[in-house]
Amino acid sequence: MYFRILNNDASGELTYLLADLDAREAVLIDPHGADLPLLRALLAERELRLCSILRTHHHDAMLPDEPERLALLGAPVVQGDALAALQVADGDALPFGAELVRILATPGHTPHCLSFGWRDRFFCGGLLAVTACPHQRRPAEPEALWDSVTQRIFTLPDETLLFAGHEQRARAVSTVLEQRRWHPHFAGQTRDEFLAHMTALPERI
Repeated sequence: MYFRILNNDASGELTYLLADLDAREAVLIDPHGADLPLLRALLAERELRLCSILRTHHHDAMLPDEPERLALLGAPVVQGDALAALQVADGDALPFGAELVRILATPGHTPHCLSFGWRDRFFCGGLLAVTACPHQRRPAEPEALWDSVTQRIFTLPDETLLFAGHEQRARAVSTVLEQRRWHPHFAGQTRDEFLAHMTALPERI
């Protein structure tokens, strides 16, 4: 297996490459159009066929050229809305080589967010990085975000590794146990307290 994290220091955006080297098949999680030359080079270096592009969330209204740029990678796009090239449902599993990526519907940061599970890891996009997204200062649906985090992510095994889609001078990876105990917006908060805090956040960056 091959696992690679790509970090954009300027924006804090993170991309993940997962590959089965025996089958020479891969998936990309949250790639960005600006990184196409690098992404192509990484795939070509190990002679990998890209099976799918997995997007935990997107801000295509702000970045209207992004879908066309990602399409140049030549793989179907999986995202949680009707525009996705490959339609998926909560609980589905997508293969690449001998591996599977599990789909978990986790709306909140945007209305159609997905999280992707692979082995002992979940890739959660902007779900836990509540105020770190460079394109959106506050969650689109705070009520759904609370439910997704507390009822879906925090109910996973304690040792599950959680990978963010954004980071601002913070670790890209943590565990369910850490986030459940110490997340600044969820740990020790009631639902009403969380929603009040989200209402007080500025709408724009």
